[in-house]
Amino acid sequence: MLSHWVRAILQATVYDVAIQTPLDPAPKLTQRFGNDIRFKREDLQPVFSFKLRGAYNRISQLSDAQKARGVICASAGNHAQGVAYSAQRLSLNNIIVMPTTTPDIKVDAVKALGGHVDLFGDSFDDANRYAMARAESEGLTFIPPYDDELVIAGQGTIALELTQQWRDMDYVFVAVGGGGLISGVAAFLGEVAPHVKVIAVEASEAASLKAALEADERVRLPQVGLFADGVAVAQIGKLPFDVVRMQKSDGSGAVVDPEVITCTNDEVCAAVKDVFEENRSIVEPAGALAIAGMKKYIQAHHLKNKNCVGIICGANMNFDRLRYIAERTEIGEKKEAIFAVTIPEQTGAFLNFCRSLQGRNITEFNYRADNRLSPDSMEPAAIFVGIALKDGENERQTISNQLATDGYSAYDLTDDDIAKSHIRHLIGGHAHVDNEQLLKITFPERPGALLSFLEKLGNDFNITLFHYRNHGAAEGRVLVGLQASDSNSRQLQDALLDIGYQCTVISDNIGYQLFLK
Repeated sequence: MLSHWVRAILQATVYDVAIQTPLDPAPKLTQRFGNDIRFKREDLQPVFSFKLRGAYNRISQLSDAQKARGVICASAGNHAQGVAYSAQRLSLNNIIVMPTTTPDIKVDAVKALGGHVDLFGDSFDDANRYAMARAESEGLTFIPPYDDELVIAGQGTIALELTQQWRDMDYVFVAVGGGGLISGVAAFLGEVAPHVKVIAVEASEAASLKAALEADERVRLPQVGLFADGVAVAQIGKLPFDVVRMQKSDGSGAVVDPEVITCTNDEVCAAVKDVFEENRSIVEPAGALAIAGMKKYIQAHHLKNKNCVGIICGANMNFDRLRYIAERTEIGEKKEAIFAVTIPEQTGAFLNFCRSLQGRNITEFNYRADNRLSPDSMEPAAIFVGIALKDGENERQTISNQLATDGYSAYDLTDDDIAKSHIRHLIGGHAHVDNEQLLKITFPERPGALLSFLEKLGNDFNITLFHYRNHGAAEGRVLVGLQASDSNSRQLQDALLDIGYQCTVISDNIGYQLFLK
């Protein structure tokens, strides 16, 4: 019953440590989208995240005996800080298990809040199993990040505040990872303000709620992207999944709208910029996810003159990630497109190509001459070009059509992550290497991970291409070229399987074919 959840939320003990966060207007987005848009500023909590609410509500209601034994949790981010802060305020022994891949900035933040960090495993699942085993063997109380009634009730106090701050809300957009935040918010609003539509927003690389709703049961994703690490959860929590499907008190439908909005990394990067431009705050990718989903939903449903809230759920940003976010923002805002275009390898070809763009601004231009060809050869050359857009997706197609009309072969790479993350940084001419295979490799980002890869690969294969950039994330991404003839291709596949990293052969990638092969 929703009334049970409302009672639990009203009785939640969060304000000993948490603050009632403001609901700030977003005038720039309001004007751009023609709706009254406001931000619920959970990034202003003492630990810069809403997670403090649920963690403290759960820990503060432990028995005296449980408090005496202490608490333990597994987390690589905001939940860890919420538990550490809560335990410190209550003078409790605590152990925070974090994966070995956790960036130092997050480990240091937890330690600064009084957390006793134990690094274990390459992933959250490894750390979580270890933490639960320690809880069992040492008599500690395990504090779950989302699949717990008191944790959910603590997060639901956000909805209580929203009803006090803005009675005329029409929509609330909520980022979803394990589901603790959206279930708490939706349960309260579904009973107290059922006219408000609660819209779930997920990262497209970690859309576990969307998959669960489509299957009508919880689904474990085979893998999740870690860019928005605060919501990188492979399976929605059991209790949250039950709550989001409950019916509103007025019988108008489920407490969470069945349409889940998913957003790409580029769209999330654009939302990080939107938040910065509104209030000069830099939020983490998961913190901006609700804003990215709000923009997408408003445009898809042609909303006008509605009152929309986006919950900014966290601001624990690793500073190293800002260069990646800045690089992707224009694409996420639909203000830039990336094309690979073949032009004649002859004098004047650049000029003629630029004329075909009809005055559009070029944001990036990469080209390297092929020394095998004469300056006036009629053989085609490939260029990697960024073009500023004024009309979003529609203009991308217009550009493609115009280039085709002018006789160019053009490939739209705007949605090609390999092109954006690697190819653009490697353009320098073709290597003319025989039997080259291109591999995309993802590995846990920790000291020694690259060395481990090279050692396990051994000396049997010639490395012909290598590109890696540290983006301050928990996963590293490498583009590798290896020579593998028909005779040893099987040996290569066996070597990659033995390494244990996620390896994908992508030798047919169009950017690689045009610029590097």
